[in-house]
Amino acid sequence: MGHPVVIGVAGGSGSGKTTVARELYRQFQNDSVTMIEQDSYYKDQSHLSLEERVLTNYDHPFAFDNDLLLAQLQELIEGRAIEKPIYDFKVHNRKQETVRVEPKDVIILEGMLILEDPRIRELMDIKVFVDTDADVRIVRRIVRDIEERGRSLESVVSQYLEVVRPMHLQFIEPTKRYADVIVPEGGYNRVALDLLSTKIRDILLEKQQVANR
Repeated sequence: MGHPVVIGVAGGSGSGKTTVARELYRQFQNDSVTMIEQDSYYKDQSHLSLEERVLTNYDHPFAFDNDLLLAQLQELIEGRAIEKPIYDFKVHNRKQETVRVEPKDVIILEGMLILEDPRIRELMDIKVFVDTDADVRIVRRIVRDIEERGRSLESVVSQYLEVVRPMHLQFIEPTKRYADVIVPEGGYNRVALDLLSTKIRDILLEKQQVANR
């Protein structure tokens, strides 16, 4: 199989990074492409009570088990399957079950803080930052958290002002400088998506040609 190509897709909460990553994965789901979400790698919090777990700051780098993410990425790069964790936001903890992920030619790694850790950054061949205006991001987050997570408008807004925005400015925005490609407006940017799709198609074709030699 050779060394897989790792494409990192980062960006703030509500930027559209997940839309970009999922759309790329959807286009190539029948090919040798897999997707890893940093959200799966929130730290195990079994040692904490539910009351303590509820207070987790999910926008801080310390919330992630980057050691496990790094180890599993390296396993995939070396051609070995992994057992990817599943995180349950309802109970603020990791599930007992895992998902088996097989090694593929292209690994799409998606998450808001994937460019923050230099060890993980070094494993990426292409680094993408999805850059969307703050007002658009907060509106998307409000809609998502109310519809999907059953939260009140007040709780979403106060969390955004007290946690999400300061964490974005402190930890996420500065990682933009590591990106090879900056995509404005996320999943609605068809031109950028088409360019990234073309790049992945070229990589897969090249790998196939090498394998057939």
